Amino acid sequence: MGRRADRVRELAITVAYTGYAPVASGSFGSLAAVLVLAGLLVGIEWLPWPVVGREAVLGAGIALASWGSVRWGPWALARFASKDPKPFVLDEFAGQWVALLAMPLAGAGAPAWAIVLGGQFILFRIMDVIKPPPARQLERLPAGWGVLADDLMAGVYANLVGQVLWRLWSPTALAAALGG
Repeated sequence: MGRRADRVRELAITVAYTGYAPVASGSFGSLAAVLVLAGLLVGIEWLPWPVVGREAVLGAGIALASWGSVRWGPWALARFASKDPKPFVLDEFAGQWVALLAMPLAGAGAPAWAIVLGGQFILFRIMDVIKPPPARQLERLPAGWGVLADDLMAGVYANLVGQVLWRLWSPTALAAALGG
């Protein structure tokens, strides 16, 4: 593959170069995922079935980011000479979107979206840092699988906590209480 292909791979695995943030590159990759979804929510809400549209976009994004992580993982590991290179944040993108699947956003409006998106960002980052079992063990998988699988598991944990949290405390009620 040529230099152009390498640039495309680098653009993808660093999620538009957010992986080169000087600190907390994983958080910047996750934040990029949240901001992309926030932008897409505006358009998706106009669809006849916004929940179906949102979940389809999330599912497709997770599949694409997962494919890219596994496909380009060996290239990235060699390029950055590391088992889990800091600039490689496409896995965080996939995991963050897993954390956002099936969240109660239907008809909630922008203030409630901000609460859920922000809350799920925080929950995902916590789960990605502490890596409860089996997330840490999944890092041992070969190449791109090991880089990706722990983040998908962190996304599952964040999603489960969020599903309970947002059903105990309605994001719409929280937004109203905060003046939104």
